[in-house]
Amino acid sequence: MSNEQNMEENQNAETAEAVADAEAGGGELDRLGELEADLVEAKQAVLYAQAEVQNVRRRLEKDAQDARTYAVTGFARDILSVADNMGRALDSVPADLREDEKVKGLLLGIEATARELTSVFERHGITKVTALGEALDPNRHQAMVEIPSDAEPGTIIQEMQVGYMLKDRLLRPALVGVAKKPD
Repeated sequence: MSNEQNMEENQNAETAEAVADAEAGGGELDRLGELEADLVEAKQAVLYAQAEVQNVRRRLEKDAQDARTYAVTGFARDILSVADNMGRALDSVPADLREDEKVKGLLLGIEATARELTSVFERHGITKVTALGEALDPNRHQAMVEIPSDAEPGTIIQEMQVGYMLKDRLLRPALVGVAKKPD
């Protein structure tokens, strides 16, 4: 072999070796790029998971708070009938009996009990729904009858049963009569 042939073979070998090294290095670069992409994806997944955990924690805290706040809902609904009956009892006493000394003490006791019940309601966030003279609000009132009247149609002119709210939730709608245009 001649010197030129040896040099050419050496150059070809070096070129082949350089190409192989470049391919191997390129493969490493491709692999490094894949790993970096996987790392970015894993970081995103961790951030999403942390956000989801935080949202679940907030939701559970809110649910627990609502459970504490509105735990008495069933009891409160049941006790409303007691308030209704006290009100009916006081309303049913005629004016002439209110002046009778024998009945006066009984009425004072019932009135004091009704005031105490109202006070307990207020301490626990139970309030009456205002109705008379207001526009019908289907979120707080339940229209039972339409009554021909000169009042603005849709205005509540009669309250058949008082409605109540527990903080910001409706316990019981007010049962009302609503004005309509006379026929």
